[in-house]
Amino acid sequence: MSLITDTIQDLTTRVRLATAAATPPRLLEQLALDPDVTVRASVAMNASASPATELRLVEDRDERVRALLGGRLAALCPDLGDDELDATRMHVLGLLRRLVRDTAERVRGAIAEVLKDMPGAPRELILMLAYDPVTAVSDPVIRLSPVLTEDDLIALLTAQPSAATSVAMRIALPSRASDWLATAADDETIGVMLENRSAAIQEATLDGIVDRAEPRLRWHGPLVNRPSLTPYAARTLSGFVANDLLAALAARSDLAAPLIAELHQRLHARLLNAAPEPQPRPALPPGVSWPETDPPAAAALLLAHRLFESKALDETAMVAALRRGQARLATAMLAVAGSLPASHVARAITLRSAKALSALVWRAGLPASLCVPIQVALGHLKPDATLAPNGECFPLTEEEMQWQIDFLARPAH
Repeated sequence: MSLITDTIQDLTTRVRLATAAATPPRLLEQLALDPDVTVRASVAMNASASPATELRLVEDRDERVRALLGGRLAALCPDLGDDELDATRMHVLGLLRRLVRDTAERVRGAIAEVLKDMPGAPRELILMLAYDPVTAVSDPVIRLSPVLTEDDLIALLTAQPSAATSVAMRIALPSRASDWLATAADDETIGVMLENRSAAIQEATLDGIVDRAEPRLRWHGPLVNRPSLTPYAARTLSGFVANDLLAALAARSDLAAPLIAELHQRLHARLLNAAPEPQPRPALPPGVSWPETDPPAAAALLLAHRLFESKALDETAMVAALRRGQARLATAMLAVAGSLPASHVARAITLRSAKALSALVWRAGLPASLCVPIQVALGHLKPDATLAPNGECFPLTEEEMQWQIDFLARPAH
């Protein structure tokens, strides 16, 4: 028992003192030793805590306290200035260096969440987080941090190829990193990069991907919908993509008029010859047409509801969305079929949890055979990291899958 605990036995009073900005630093230092984690957590969030108090909390036995401290200290980074000899800067960065090496994923993740898109985040911390072996920690930093340079990304890919999927999702991905992925990454990661419309992909690189695309159905939709295509790429794609994608290709406004006319002629010839569709064709309700591109979230939810009401939200419809690279539509279909908020599905995708995504397939009433395709297409898991079904049986028990669904409904901390 600490002295303050002996004196103030009421927990509510101690929490109030631990939270108040006016509480004297010496009292906060005593409260940092309180046996109740709620009190210590309150001290960790208190900006009035002294350096001595923070030094105690960085060693706290409860990872929740350390995570709260790390998140608060990380938020101070933009105000630390550039003077490397400044005592406050040295103290805060010293604690953060210790916390980003913490054994608890929750602690490192709390710091990553604050620093992930901060322009003034300390470079050394960003690099440590980007190389974190746990994807949930490194992924947001790799995808969003403006501190990481093109050279940083290339070095990361070279040293840690497992980071490739996160790099492929990076906003404004630079062309050298795209070149690396196009050459060395697996098919699923390249598909993720193609879906990233902000990724800069050089024309020669994109043409090379198109040359390999015919047997890789997942690439077809994202390639047709890339922001820019060379005439070579457009003509090559027109030779093997499905009719709906060929129609989308012919409808592009950035291609030369003669090429557009050529694409229309190819589409017309296919339709006249009743060319077989290489993509599944879902049974759609009257007045509903399948979108040419991945619709916005609101439109995707509306279409998913219409499919569900007409009993057309089935395996064929889901496979059609996945093969066309329509991630927002597939997400909406999982949510509607499972009677869940779209945010629950989005959380499973963000976590890249094979178990949670498999549970969503079960909840949606879809066959177990879709578990792996959904883990790969939506969760961007590598095939060897997926949770495969046992024949027609789901890879988890019903109790385990219900636990996953319940977990997705819990507030994120």
